[in-house]
Amino acid sequence: MNNALQMTITIVCSVLASSGFWAYIQRKSDKKDLQTQMLIGLGHDRIIYLGMTYIERGWITQDEYENLYDYLYKPYEAMGGNGSAKQVMENVKRLEIRRSPYPSRRETANENQQ
Repeated sequence: MNNALQMTITIVCSVLASSGFWAYIQRKSDKKDLQTQMLIGLGHDRIIYLGMTYIERGWITQDEYENLYDYLYKPYEAMGGNGSAKQVMENVKRLEIRRSPYPSRRETANENQQ
C-alpha cells in the first residue's frame, strides 16, 4: 500500500474514532428531535383549535375535514403524535358534513368551461 493511501485511511479512522465527531452527530440528532417535537406541538395545537371550532359549530364542510385530516392529522400521527388530538379527531369524524357556502375549485372550473 502506498503512503498516501495509508495516511488517508489513518485520518478517516481517527476522525471516526474521535469524540468530537460523535458529539457533532449527537448535536445534529438532538436538533432534529427538537424540530420534530416542535412540529408535533404545532400540529397538536392546530388540530385541537380547529377541531374544537368545528365541534362547537356542530358541522364541518368536506374541504375543512380533508384539510384537517389529510394535511394536519395524518402527518401529526405519523410523527408520533397522539392523545387528545386523536380524541378530537374522533369527535370531528362524527360531525355532519355540509356543503361549503363557497364554490369549490371543481365547481368554479366547471362554470368557467361552460
